[in-house]
Amino acid sequence: MIKEFLNFINQENLFNSKQKILLGVSGGIDSIVMVDLFSRAGLDFGIAHCNFGLRGKESDEDNSFVEKLAQHHNVPIYVKTFDTFNFAKDQSISIQMAARELRITWSEEILLSKNYKYYATAHHLDDQIETILNNFFRGTGIAGLHGIIPKRGNIIHPMLFCFRNQIEEYAHQYQLNYRTDSSNKKTDYTRNKIRHQLIPVIKLIYPNYKKSISENTQRIQHVETIYKNHIQQIADELISEESKYFKISIDKLLHHQPVVMYLYELIKQFGFNYANAEDITNSFDSDSGKYFLSDTYKITKDRTELIIEEKKKEVPLEYLIEKDEYTISKPIKLSLNYSGNTKDFEISKSSSVAHLDFTKLKFPLKLKKWQKGDYFYPLGMTQKKLISDFFIDNKVSVPEKEKTWILFSGDQVIWIIGYRIDNRYKISKSTSNILTIENIEN
Repeated sequence: MIKEFLNFINQENLFNSKQKILLGVSGGIDSIVMVDLFSRAGLDFGIAHCNFGLRGKESDEDNSFVEKLAQHHNVPIYVKTFDTFNFAKDQSISIQMAARELRITWSEEILLSKNYKYYATAHHLDDQIETILNNFFRGTGIAGLHGIIPKRGNIIHPMLFCFRNQIEEYAHQYQLNYRTDSSNKKTDYTRNKIRHQLIPVIKLIYPNYKKSISENTQRIQHVETIYKNHIQQIADELISEESKYFKISIDKLLHHQPVVMYLYELIKQFGFNYANAEDITNSFDSDSGKYFLSDTYKITKDRTELIIEEKKKEVPLEYLIEKDEYTISKPIKLSLNYSGNTKDFEISKSSSVAHLDFTKLKFPLKLKKWQKGDYFYPLGMTQKKLISDFFIDNKVSVPEKEKTWILFSGDQVIWIIGYRIDNRYKISKSTSNILTIENIEN
């Protein structure tokens, strides 16, 4: 196994024996075997352990185990504890994605500060198969079907030469101690469902599935190389660069079929997805001026060209509404009515009208455009929701999002104007004063 390990490192040109490698070690059998292989091969390495704090005492025990492992091998160790749950919540991403982002960001900091050349993970060929199956069903295209690349940037995967059963045999042969992650047996996560539910069925139908998928992975990697070279040639032909923007000739693009796929490959570097490419292609017969947005770029459909330009970074504007103002004309027209009579008060059902508990408001109120991370408690709900998610759920178009103004009391959203007020500011039986605001159409 050590010979195969070293052959794989040389074959994939992962690193040379003079370079320091930082090993990501969880304490599980895969990473423990990786550490042992590095040690027996006489390679220069250190250990990094992330305590994501997701399994309470079990996570802390993993932490201690890895620290003792580093002492045993007499190598440097770096440990960090993360508040993974709250990070995932704040970023509105999954726990798995949060852990990945935290791990990669921290490992890159260590690489730079401690003079390590690469960060190594213990992904093996069974992980490779699970990744490919997951990517296939998620619809990631050819880029996902090649699975895990042995070397990408400063991340390497030196265990991609062996399967899990080989790792288990090695651990048994050298009587290696390791930790078992109880969460791996659960089927809460997609990858675990693939491992425990889908793969056993595949194995029944295709007993040699591991060999077949591994061989196909190598072929797909070669196909992808050819594909990328072809796409680069097309990009050189179709994309012209001006001083502040790029242009794609629609006429030249239409000579390449399927048009949508070619367009997607040309514009994904600007943050656009396949659905965007479909929408843009469908706009070719429409009038000029229609535009499409990614997070960072804007594509405008001109008469004969697609014009790609970086989105202008707008300085957030803020308009104040002082107490006892009755009309606002800028940036939008609003009328305000203050009422101390709550008896028999008639509540408007119009989305252009907001009835707010006046006593809960902090003046001056602020009118602003929404920013990433802004959230509120939609009327009728007791849990907060990101405004971006609210727009998605309500199928609000990009142009409509850009036109929407948000009303704030202090730092809290009280009304997404034209859509929904915040539940915390609704009027109730205990409300003594009401502020009614109406969005007046121009």
